[in-house]
This record gives sequence, structure tokens and C-alpha cells, in this order.
Amino acid sequence: MENQTTVTEFILSGLSCDPQLQILLFCVFLVIYLITLAGNAVIMVVIRADTHLHTPMYFFLFHLSFVDICYSSAIVPKMLVNFLRKHKTISVNACFTQTFFIFLSASCETFMLSVMAYDRYAAICNPLHYVRTMNKRVCRQLVSFSWTMGLMDSLVNTIPVLKLHFCGPNKIGHFSCELPPLLTLSCTEAFSNKIIMISSVVVIGLSTFLLMLVSYIHIVSTILRIHSAEGRRKAFSTCSSHLIVVSLLYVTAFVQYMKSSYVSSLVLDQVFSIQYSILTPMLNPIIYSLKNKEVKIALGRILKLPRSQRI
Repeated sequence: MENQTTVTEFILSGLSCDPQLQILLFCVFLVIYLITLAGNAVIMVVIRADTHLHTPMYFFLFHLSFVDICYSSAIVPKMLVNFLRKHKTISVNACFTQTFFIFLSASCETFMLSVMAYDRYAAICNPLHYVRTMNKRVCRQLVSFSWTMGLMDSLVNTIPVLKLHFCGPNKIGHFSCELPPLLTLSCTEAFSNKIIMISSVVVIGLSTFLLMLVSYIHIVSTILRIHSAEGRRKAFSTCSSHLIVVSLLYVTAFVQYMKSSYVSSLVLDQVFSIQYSILTPMLNPIIYSLKNKEVKIALGRILKLPRSQRI
């Protein structure tokens, strides 16, 4: 009987059922996705091509841009396809795979942001030891640690989902296979899955947030002791972009995963999810490039180089 009622595919409700509105949404999110790919790719190319940016700060920014491309690509392509389809379906295996990559990218991004906060702490609070503290070996280890923790988080949350039984209904009230709406469709008890999800969000979210908070408490304290107004301005300038990105990601993601199901709203859930999983990866390169003079200067240098010297 269980095999006869096993769900083989899910229906993603998406953002709208209105055909005309879906065409408009397709165009909007296609533009967002292209900007995300182009913006982050440009950041990566500029950092790799310009030797002036071969520093730990830009090494981490390079990898953050790569994570943003992965994060957006885990969600938006399928979303765009469904805008053009009457039946917005996704196979069970594809849904679980999407869940895996959403957790992998999101977790890796939070760790990468905390690593970048530590890098700013080392540069501003211990400038004399910065080169030794943030050497190439340490930088590579920190990036590897971020990916490893992201992988562990995605496995911890995705593997238990494979043991759940889905017998219907099969309509996910979302545009992607995020875990909270997926668990509500389980025909078997998913309490342990919810505990694992909440625990991972609390442990990873709070640990990375506390690391950033402690780093910035020391950073602000150090900056306020700088006598030169120009020196304070430059120090704050190197941190402002990072703080904006952290705020965009953490506030919406934390509220989305920690709020009670009793105050859940489909519209609110989708707005929060669009913010931290689609808009934030698009805004990151814009924020870092517009507020970073070194990136803009490097881009200008690259554009003026002859083709034979750009590699």
C-alpha cells in the first residue's frame, strides 16, 4: 500500500499562477540571475588578473563570489524553467539534490563571511603580525574549512530526509525545495528532522555570528583609538561592505528558519527566501565593487591592458 502512494515528484507552487505575470517574473529573475553571474564572475576575474589584489581579503572575496554563483545556480535555473511551464514539477531525487546544494552553499557562505570578519580583525587589530597570521596556507585552510562545514551541514540535514515517506499531498508552497516547506509534506513523523534543522541553524548561525560580533567589537574599539580622521574613515570603509552583506543574509535567513510555523506566511516565506538566496548573491559584487576603490581601480587597469597581457 505504501509503495502505491509514494510520491515520485513534487509540484512547486512558485510565485504566481497567472501566465502573464509569470512571463514578467521570468524576465525579472532572468535579469537578476545574469547580473549575479556577470557581477560575481567579474569580481573573480579582476581579483585573479590583478596582482595588487592578491591579498587575503580579496582571496576570500574571490571564493565568496564563487559561493554566490553556486547558491544562485542551485535555485534560479529551475525557477526560470518553471515560469515557462504549465506543470511546475520536480522529481523527488532532484528536489533532495536541490535541498543539498542549498544547504551547502548557504552554510559555506556564512562561514566564509565569518572568515572575512576574522581577516579584517587581524588586519586592523594586529597589523604588524597580519602577514604572518594570514599567510597563504592559513587562507587556504580557512576556505577549505568553510566548504567542509558546509558539506557536513548539508549532509546532516539532507540524509535524514531520504528516510521520510512522502505519500501526498505533493505540492510545495514555495519556488524551491527548501527544507521547512518540504518537511510539512512528510507522511511520517519529521520531528527529528526539524530538531536537526533548527539545531544546525542555531549552532552554525550563532557560532559564525558570535565570531563576527567579537571580531567587530575589537575592530570598532581599535578604530576609535585611531587619532587620524582619515585613518578611521579608511578602516571603517574596509568593513562597511562586509557588514552590509552580513546584515542582508543573516537577518532574513535566521527569521525564515527560526520563526514558528504558527506565524508562517507563504508570501512572507517567499520574500525572505528571495532576499537571502537570490538577491543577496546578486548584491554582493555590486556592494563590494561600488564601495571598494581598489576593485574599481583594478578593473580600470585591466580594461586598459592589451589583449595579449590580460591573462
